[in-house]
Amino acid sequence: MVSDVPPAAVGVDRWRLETVAGATAIEAAEWERLETHDNPFLDHGFLTALEDSGTVGGDTGWVPLFLLVRDALGRLVGAAPAWLKGHSFGEYVFDHHWAQAWERAGGRYYPKLLVAVPFTPVTGSRLLVARHLAAGSKVQVRRQLLEGLVGLAHEAGLSGVHIDFLPEDEAETGTTAGWLARIDQQFHWRNRGWEDFSDYLASLKSARRKQIRRERGRVREAGISCRMIPGDEATPTILDHVFACYLATAMRKWGQPYLNRESFSLIAERCRDRLRIGLAEDADGIPIAMALHLEGGGALHGRYWGTLAHHPFLHFELCYHQAIEYAIARRLERVEAGAQGPHKIARGYEPVMTRSLHRFTDPRLHRAIADYLRYERADVAEASKMLAAHLPFRKDRGGKTG
Repeated sequence: MVSDVPPAAVGVDRWRLETVAGATAIEAAEWERLETHDNPFLDHGFLTALEDSGTVGGDTGWVPLFLLVRDALGRLVGAAPAWLKGHSFGEYVFDHHWAQAWERAGGRYYPKLLVAVPFTPVTGSRLLVARHLAAGSKVQVRRQLLEGLVGLAHEAGLSGVHIDFLPEDEAETGTTAGWLARIDQQFHWRNRGWEDFSDYLASLKSARRKQIRRERGRVREAGISCRMIPGDEATPTILDHVFACYLATAMRKWGQPYLNRESFSLIAERCRDRLRIGLAEDADGIPIAMALHLEGGGALHGRYWGTLAHHPFLHFELCYHQAIEYAIARRLERVEAGAQGPHKIARGYEPVMTRSLHRFTDPRLHRAIADYLRYERADVAEASKMLAAHLPFRKDRGGKTG
């Protein structure tokens, strides 16, 4: 467990910085004045669902320590959802090898300060600013947040600060202030104006088109049917099935699930308008697998998958093909199906860069990571180019543009 740091306030020119113990310490109406670009994981309801369910806080190694910026009138004009971390699990920007190397050299890597949405590898604002601010003031507030995070790390004796899955403009603000930039890649499906799934399939090369039809056919032949359930139809019984599938898969893959049953209930209650549950049922109508998504910002975000038993191609059907079909019907811009997965290329998901920022309090560690990242960035960029060359689209039907 990481020891907590008591809330504090310091005067910084025209802004006042303070720390609070998470989203539950902030009024929902106040938080909603911040610019989240309709990202569902930055909703007050989603963040408080994690806190109130106990999936973060306590002895989880995720101690909420949100950094806020208030103006002279006390109004909230900026925020960074920060956490004191006693480990690196549930982040999806992997720094375990950094920690091991630094500790072998005699340093102490944990605790560290992380700005992120727990368990959520989805790009979104991490240096949030109030919507009403002018463009120049927004930049100033973001700089104050960056300075405040570094100051907090020094004051608390932390090894450094990490900001994961932030957009390009916020990453650029950080690099100009001396932060180290890291890139990685995910795979997103982009809607290029297809009318339906058949129209989408027609844009693929013959081999890939046949492969997807074969995969979907195998699922149907097994007597499995899939449907997308909106949040307002997510009954306790359905959520019980969802959690059972999630738990079974999490225990097989990782041995330790991040979420508990209450977190699913609270997400369903507080994010009802955004929640979408892909449910697979066998020939007897018994749920056997699920994919949990949140919709917002023009995207369907696939977050959790689980199954009670292995069925060939069911994961592809429920998490990828059903999601694409839904996105086309809803005229969504993209589907984001989570971290990693070059196998998604064959199913029309394209490589997309993700970004993180890092700042270390010990200059020796900062220099060492800076050297490492120079090589890593080149490797990631080259890998992305190579993967993009294997996209499954026909040259004459790369997708519609409008």
